[in-house]
Amino acid sequence: MVKIRSVAIITKRKNPDAIAAATKIARILSAGGVSALTMPPLRIRGCKALAPEMVEKAVDLVVAIGGDGTTLKAFRMVPGKVPLLSINIGGHRGILSEIDTRNVEDAVADILAGRGFYDSRLRIQASSGKTRFPPALNEIMITRADLTRTPTYTIKLMGDEIMCRMDGVFISTPTGSTGHSLSVGGPVLHEGMDCLILTPAAPVNRLPQIVVPVEDILVKSTHRSYIVVDGQESFKIEAGQKIRISRYRQDARFLRLHKKGMRQLEKLGF
Repeated sequence: MVKIRSVAIITKRKNPDAIAAATKIARILSAGGVSALTMPPLRIRGCKALAPEMVEKAVDLVVAIGGDGTTLKAFRMVPGKVPLLSINIGGHRGILSEIDTRNVEDAVADILAGRGFYDSRLRIQASSGKTRFPPALNEIMITRADLTRTPTYTIKLMGDEIMCRMDGVFISTPTGSTGHSLSVGGPVLHEGMDCLILTPAAPVNRLPQIVVPVEDILVKSTHRSYIVVDGQESFKIEAGQKIRISRYRQDARFLRLHKKGMRQLEKLGF
């Protein structure tokens, strides 16, 4: 593991507990000779603010404090080469998180001593024509824009073509198998697997969920749709406009402190 010399911290918006935890971590890091910086909108007295585009050059680690939403947002801001430690505070389950705030001191000590390890996760990206949308760690949802009409979606994958009237389709990574895909009855996959889950939303012909290799998937709809990235950013797509889902050029890198098998199962209550 690379020696940690500088760390950027990002928190859940307007969450006093997350901001208090960030302040504590910054203090511990500084006492250990590590430079602590903040990413907007977080501000901590004595810490320099860092623009997202400078992260790759300026820091060795990003610490995201909040729920899974904060972690997903952070990964869209952080280049894949920079590892991220996710700390759960204010989240519902914190499935993506490594620790919570009860063991922050021990976690920082382990990190500074080099006892962590990196865990890579595939990401996907939607594009249409020359437009590339932000990368997704969990899933890309393509859903109808007009709630009064049911479009026909055409999906091309692995040389086959599927046509079905439905509300939309999710393309999920193994990391995202515990996201939208799980909520509509999908399987929980080990996060290190190299595959994608294609999940139809309310298909008229009861199209099943499909697990496929990581290859390009082409989608188009007979009606206007939205591309929704990790449930946080949406972009309108016109009828007939082709959407390509591809593996993103950089995997996400988590900093982990504890080796586990199916780490999601404990967070899901099993």
